Formats: sequence, structure tokens, C-alpha cells
Amino acid sequence: MDKIWFANLIIRGLSLESILNFNDGLKFIITVNSEIAVLANEEERLKKIINENWSTFDGQVPFLFAKLMYPKMRIEKISGSDLIYTLSEYAANNQLKVFLLGGYPESNQISVNVLGDRYNIEIEGYSPPYQPYPFDEPLNRKMIMKISQFSPDILFVAFGAKKQEYWIDDNREALQDMGVKWVIGCGGTFEMVAGRYKRAPKMIQQLALEGVHRFIQEPKWFRLKRIFHSFKIFKYMLVN
Repeated sequence: MDKIWFANLIIRGLSLESILNFNDGLKFIITVNSEIAVLANEEERLKKIINENWSTFDGQVPFLFAKLMYPKMRIEKISGSDLIYTLSEYAANNQLKVFLLGGYPESNQISVNVLGDRYNIEIEGYSPPYQPYPFDEPLNRKMIMKISQFSPDILFVAFGAKKQEYWIDDNREALQDMGVKWVIGCGGTFEMVAGRYKRAPKMIQQLALEGVHRFIQEPKWFRLKRIFHSFKIFKYMLVN
């Protein structure tokens, strides 16, 4: 299995082929952008989750620098915003079921409708009421129950960076027991699928300005702080 070291992290999901290839068990996928790479260097638990599971290059900055650092390796940029469409198409071609957990209630339902209509797949979703992590036990049981009743093959979890990864890690055994084969933390992807926010044009993505594009659409202080915090990626790449 191909893997590389990048910013003190082990990245295993270097190609889409490696992500789609299924072995027995649960494949837990983390899409790593600059923000998540920085958080993982600051929080040992998140680093451990990334290093022990399947991670992909999401952000343009990590992707470009990884290509420079490993010029002979085949490395693809695989973001959550792309993966939701790729895996939905894969589900259609292989008679698999998809479940969307999280996001805003309206965005979750619209995303279910959009993906269901586009790919003609079995798909359901649930957006739980907001709670800081960890969720209380009744809410967690309700989420697990809804997923179990639908019995999906592919689960997308949109709680935001580290919150979604910690939830998946905490509930990994239950998800595997109910037959989930792929589980992906996907941040704000449902809002993009639903059209609540527009994804940055290709040129903006290539210039590594997706975070700025999102901030312009949603000019909130926490988004600006996240942009500046993400600059720490250069520190961790240099000491890798």
C-alpha cells in the first residue's frame, strides 16, 4: 500500500483507486486540507486518527507541496466536495446505499434529493440538532438508530473538522457492525451540493484561494480566523 509522510502525517489515500478499493471492514476516510493538517499537529488524537486510517489531499496547498516533495509518486487531489459525487456514482453502479449525516437540515434534505435524482440511488439523511461534542447519549443513540435502520454502505458525516472525525472514531465499531463500508468526514459539503454556497471556480481552487472564496460568501469572523490559522501548515511541512 502506497503512503507518504507529509507535515508529520501519514497519507494513504493517494489515488481514487485506492479509496474505492474495498477490503473487509470499515474504510474511514479523512480529507486533509491545511486546516485539518494544522489541527492534527496540535491535537494528538486527530493525528492518530489520520495516521491509522485513510486520508486524502483535499486542499490545494498540501496537494501541490506533496507533489513537489514526492515527484515520482502518483498523488491525486481528492476533496470531500468531489468525493460525494464520485461515491454516489459508484453507489449507482454497484447497487449501494448512501446516508448523509449532519449539515443544516434544509441542506441535508436538498442534498439527498439532488444526489438521489442525479444518480438514482437509495439515499437518506438526518441532520441532528446542534450540540457541542461529545453529543449527549440520547442524541447519539438516535443518530446510530437512524443509520442502522437504513443500513447504508456509504456514510458521509458533515459535522465540521475534528468533530466529525472524533464522532466517527468513537462510533466506529457500531458503524462497522451495521455494515457501513466507507465513512467520510466531509465538512460543509452538503451546503455546496444543496447550492447554499457555490464552490470556488477551478482557477480559484488552483490558486489555493478556496477558503477566501468561502469567506466572501459567508464573511464571519471564525472563517477569517481559520484562514490565518491554516498558514501554520508551512511550519509543519518544513519540519516534516
